[in-house]
Amino acid sequence: QVQLVESGGGLVQPGGSLRLSCVASGSIFSINFMGWYRQAPGKERELVATITSGGLTNYAESVKGRFTISRANAKNTVYLQMNSLKPEDTAVYYCKLALGRYQISYWGQGTQVTVSS
Repeated sequence: QVQLVESGGGLVQPGGSLRLSCVASGSIFSINFMGWYRQAPGKERELVATITSGGLTNYAESVKGRFTISRANAKNTVYLQMNSLKPEDTAVYYCKLALGRYQISYWGQGTQVTVSS
C-alpha cells in the first residue's frame, strides 16, 4: 500500500529556514495533488500548501510569501521550503497525497518543526 515519509523538520530560530521533504511509495496512481498540513498543540490541523498534478499551488494566507511548495513527479516527492519562520509556525507538519478521480487521501506520520529562540 501507499506510504508517505516526511523529513527535514527540526529546531530553528525565528527568521530562519527549513526545507521539508515527503516521499510517497507503493501503489501510486494518478496523483491529483500533494500538500502539506500542520497541527499545533491544542489546535486543529490546517492546510499549509497544496500543489496539483498540473503545478497549480494554493497557500494558507499566513504563509504566503514565506513558504514555497514544489514537486518532483518522477520521484513522487513534494517539498516545502519555509523561510522567515515565526514561532507561530511551530507544529507537526504532515504530508498528504490525493489519488485518482475520487481523491483518495493518504497521510504521512508527520515531522516536528519548532521555531524558538
